[in-house]
Amino acid sequence: MPTAADLDAAIRDVPDFPKPGILFKDITPVLGDAELFKASLELLAETAGGAKIDKVVGIDARGFIFAAGVAQILGAGFVPVRKKGKLPWTTREMAYTLEYGESIVEIHEDAVKPGEKILLVDDLLATGGTAAASIKLLKALDADIVAVSFLIELAGLEGRKALGHSDVNALLTY
Repeated sequence: MPTAADLDAAIRDVPDFPKPGILFKDITPVLGDAELFKASLELLAETAGGAKIDKVVGIDARGFIFAAGVAQILGAGFVPVRKKGKLPWTTREMAYTLEYGESIVEIHEDAVKPGEKILLVDDLLATGGTAAASIKLLKALDADIVAVSFLIELAGLEGRKALGHSDVNALLTY
């Protein structure tokens, strides 16, 4: 099975995207390679530490790619956390701050039952705003968040500090 080092070797650096001064970590080479993609899902599933997970929650939008596959591996359900206005049923919402304003994420209010064991998954931890809002939503539903896991963490942005959770994992840290 490919390792995290193999994933790292496949991730492409794209300078000045989406704006000057940003070094974008392009994960599409990992997604496009069946073995690397499978390895990324298996490695993320391992961050549950062997716990029985009821639901894997994925954050809009690239988190869905990973969370759905991880849910299948773990034999768990998949739950999306989406940007405001994208879910068709009754929702709970949480606002969070971006560097250029504010945004809101939502979850169906019946998506997670009290006490269910949750693995929260996203592709990237940067400033942590979206993940922190997702954690607050899950706690408002009385979920038991086992771990919060990312494919990539941009450590210099210190997003981990915003999460307020003890078990935060990243397969790759830059």
